[in-house]
Amino acid sequence: MSINMPLLQVENLHLSLTTDAGSFPAVEGVSFEIARGETVGLVGESGCGKSITALSIMGLLRHPLGLSGGTIKLTGQEIQALPASELRALRGKRIAMIFQEPMTALNPLKPVGRQIAEMFVLHQGASWNEAEKKAVDALTQVKVPAPARRAKDYPHQLSGGMRQRVMIAIALACEPDLLIADEPTTALDVTVQAEIVDLMKELCAARGTAILMISHDLGLVTDICKRVCVMYAGRIVEQQDSEQIFNNPQHPYTQGLVASLPRLGMRALHGRRKLTEIAGVVPGITAYPGGCRFNPRCNRATEICKQVVPELEPLGDGSLVRCHHHG
Repeated sequence: MSINMPLLQVENLHLSLTTDAGSFPAVEGVSFEIARGETVGLVGESGCGKSITALSIMGLLRHPLGLSGGTIKLTGQEIQALPASELRALRGKRIAMIFQEPMTALNPLKPVGRQIAEMFVLHQGASWNEAEKKAVDALTQVKVPAPARRAKDYPHQLSGGMRQRVMIAIALACEPDLLIADEPTTALDVTVQAEIVDLMKELCAARGTAILMISHDLGLVTDICKRVCVMYAGRIVEQQDSEQIFNNPQHPYTQGLVASLPRLGMRALHGRRKLTEIAGVVPGITAYPGGCRFNPRCNRATEICKQVVPELEPLGDGSLVRCHHHG
């Protein structure tokens, strides 16, 4: 295995939605790589295909969604067609995921310490007695106060922030190579969001864990990630390093996302005014428009945008943009 081989390679990924009316493309031609220890963001509005892309990497897609093309490689090994038993062995040990809502991801009938301990039993062969001691240590590492007592609590007895810390403890228990974080701070207040993001950065940096951060919040993603992929209606429309994508966005959709972010001091500089918005909504999977899928919402669209799908065009510095009129 080459030392320079990417940890994760997603190549030309196609995901389909199957209904009584036929099969529809949910995700088309998505490609990106993540190196060991790298942080990469996948950003876009709800319905853009971010979460199902993450679920496909984890091997958790279920009917009516399915993988219809492309490859997913972990250190060079294709994993999308592995037997279920081998995928289960990968999940938690080499790839782990933090889900958006911990209250639905955690088992309400088991103490949280027991749920963390399961990771050590399943993936490290530890005894339950040893695993439960490790679970308390894991809670300590994610800065849960009184960890020995909290390990005996059920999910409903914890706050949202504490439940998310438990999810991080479960995900990082076996020190996976890759952590997928799917909107990990959505349901939390701003102060707790900052604490959770700082905790993830600190733990992953200490362990060399790569992160795929999925969010609709471009500001959050650019804070934690080195590179950002912007997704719209099942396609990646732009990929740049986080500083460039924030200061020099190329795709009209990315420009709209950046412009819609509130800035400190904006009112003092410009007076009271409405926040910038992107008109319209993300189309449903069964109603994707032809050509560039952003064209119905884009004030720069011309006839070619309605008829021809733009290719991902390299910008010469490793950046990519999918737009006939980028810049």
